[in-house]
Amino acid sequence: MKTTRRAAIAATLLAPALARAQGAWQPTRPIRFVVPFPAGGATDVVARVLGERLQETLGQPVVVENRTGAGGNIGVENVVRSAPDGTTLLMGTTGTLTVNPHLYSSLGFDPLRDLTPVSMAFTTDHVLIVNPNVQAQTAQEFLALVRQQPGRLSYGSAGSGSSTHTVPELFKLAARVDIAHVPYRGSAPALNDVVAGNVQVMLDQIPSAIGQIQGGRVRALAVTGARRSPLLPNVPTVAEIGLPDAQATSWGAVMAPGGSPAPIVARFNAAIREALAQQAVKDRLAAAGAEAVSSTPEELATYLRAESEKWARVVREARITVN
Repeated sequence: MKTTRRAAIAATLLAPALARAQGAWQPTRPIRFVVPFPAGGATDVVARVLGERLQETLGQPVVVENRTGAGGNIGVENVVRSAPDGTTLLMGTTGTLTVNPHLYSSLGFDPLRDLTPVSMAFTTDHVLIVNPNVQAQTAQEFLALVRQQPGRLSYGSAGSGSSTHTVPELFKLAARVDIAHVPYRGSAPALNDVVAGNVQVMLDQIPSAIGQIQGGRVRALAVTGARRSPLLPNVPTVAEIGLPDAQATSWGAVMAPGGSPAPIVARFNAAIREALAQQAVKDRLAAAGAEAVSSTPEELATYLRAESEKWARVVREARITVN
């Protein structure tokens, strides 16, 4: 018994050395997980769930740090300026990584150049909703209505450059319709005004809008994902209504500072993929309205380039600007 116990203790003590000998990097200091948005949103929730699992797997504290402001640019820049030593991660998003570079001319950094892809983390789709007084029971009827009355209807967004602004502009380009934009200071007041009828339309993220949809205070006409949402199984996709080019998904991806060594990236990637494969993690993300999605660093790099090209076109053709 004593021999077995001594062997177990020796194995525990030797594990880090063995890992290093085999080329597997292990963190030796606490890890900052920067979220460029306030606490409580889907991005923050996913980071905290993921952070808990990474802490268990990597054996070091993972501290979520909310660094907000400038559409997420402040948090992103903090990570860009951090040392590539495995002590800092970023929960990047569609906007911060692939939209903002085309909106802000004086960023001083390029997320695709100055950050290292680690893994995808989650996706959330948007849903086209209208006030119940809008005379359209289906997406086709809605399209016919806005084509008959160009510019008469208006949509609310969380502000210029937000996903609830860029996704509707993509929809407008694909459908070739004119719907006026009314920016708000956040999604909640925009959604409230759709319910009140002060604006008639919104392309909100499903987690934000689902309560109002289920309560009958707004009508859901289409979702922007590649497939129907489990939360809205009777609502067609934009492809099903004849607008495949309007497909759009908001997403989050884990990034590290630029120049992070391959062993560090590989270790984080393995830990993230292991975490996102766990049913308990999938369930917690689903409760926040997000779907767990992982990738290799190479797959993420390819996806980021494609998304950047897509949103550059939308920003350019829709002439989106920020205040």
